[in-house]
Amino acid sequence: MPEDRAEAAYTVLYDGECPLCTRAVSRLAAWDKDGRLELLAAQSPGVSSRFPWVSEEALRGSIHLVGPENRTWEGAGAVEELVRILPKWRWLAWVFRLPLARPLARLAYRWIARNRYRLTCKDHCGLDGA
Repeated sequence: MPEDRAEAAYTVLYDGECPLCTRAVSRLAAWDKDGRLELLAAQSPGVSSRFPWVSEEALRGSIHLVGPENRTWEGAGAVEELVRILPKWRWLAWVFRLPLARPLARLAYRWIARNRYRLTCKDHCGLDGA
């Protein structure tokens, strides 16, 4: 995570209670060599007052990326923007320009987001996730 939040160009809002989300954010932190990202759990104090245009319901449903001038991306759109801004993954940005890539990415993201606790259940409750 960026040490100086004032220097971070983007804020990633994620479900801090979701094992899948926290693992993904750990990877983002490792890939963010330039300190462009502030990684902030949606459950953190002050999130709703700092980002009042993002509802609690929306925060529970998907990742959000807030950029310069408070431009906000959600779900697959946030993932696409993260791919674009992180140097390690920038080479993959072209995929989103392919026909049907964005609609398919949205469908895949929604399915994963809806099932994220079930997909990672074995991590916190001893079940096999099936």
